[in-house]
Amino acid sequence: MSPSRARKTLPFAALAVTFLFVVASDCRAQPSAGPNLNVASNEMQTRMELSNMDALGDKDEIAAFQVFSKEQTPDKKIKLGGAFLEKYPKSPLVERVDAGMMNAYRAQQDWKDTYLFADHALALKPDDVDVLATVAWTIPHVYSPDDADADQELKKSEEYAKHALEVLATMHKPADMSEAQFADSKTRRSFQLHSALGLVYFRREDYANSANELEQATKGNATPDPTDLYALGVDLQNLKRYSEAAEAFRGCGQIAGALQDQCKQNADSTKALAALQQNK
Repeated sequence: MSPSRARKTLPFAALAVTFLFVVASDCRAQPSAGPNLNVASNEMQTRMELSNMDALGDKDEIAAFQVFSKEQTPDKKIKLGGAFLEKYPKSPLVERVDAGMMNAYRAQQDWKDTYLFADHALALKPDDVDVLATVAWTIPHVYSPDDADADQELKKSEEYAKHALEVLATMHKPADMSEAQFADSKTRRSFQLHSALGLVYFRREDYANSANELEQATKGNATPDPTDLYALGVDLQNLKRYSEAAEAFRGCGQIAGALQDQCKQNADSTKALAALQQNK
């Protein structure tokens, strides 16, 4: 993807352009903004990995992976991951190292290498929900319509999100997770995946499908993403569902951040439109 993010003109241009500017800027400044990308399936993956460590046999390999897994600084993690992949190219842990490298490059806003290591991981494990969800959610946030492969980017995001939802539906609970923990993890990941789909459709100006997905991403979500609520408000306004749009903007306006003031203004304007609509 190109480092610069172009602005896309949509109906209700003032709302949409503001939204696109904030999304692009916020994602570059805070690459982990929005749902925690490593909470749900990664939590389950880590538990399963650690429970199977003894089967590897190579203590040095296990130790190297554990050091890599615990490292939080992206630069250091990338160096550790590169060293692991060079020394243990046939390790059963390579896919998880690839996934960790994906997250480290994402933290550096290096989208090219983020997607490269995601591809490596998915070539080994096509059903890795953590990788699928991370890429699906990231693409519509850093997407530019000026990219040569812009349509393919959105298509990939859509396909990954849908596949991840299918995998979640049949995922088995790890033995050392309670039913409540497992259900909560799946719910949080589901919110993220519907968010990804909603923003893909928003980018395509498919407001009806975008609204449907973003409603699933925000309703019942104790910590909804303000970007989702803002886009949902724009969707509903374009669909002339003004009362619902005002409610979405009101929710966004209650969350501190770059979109808060704009959401408050939009809540007032769409509330006025809803009153006019009712009086016709």
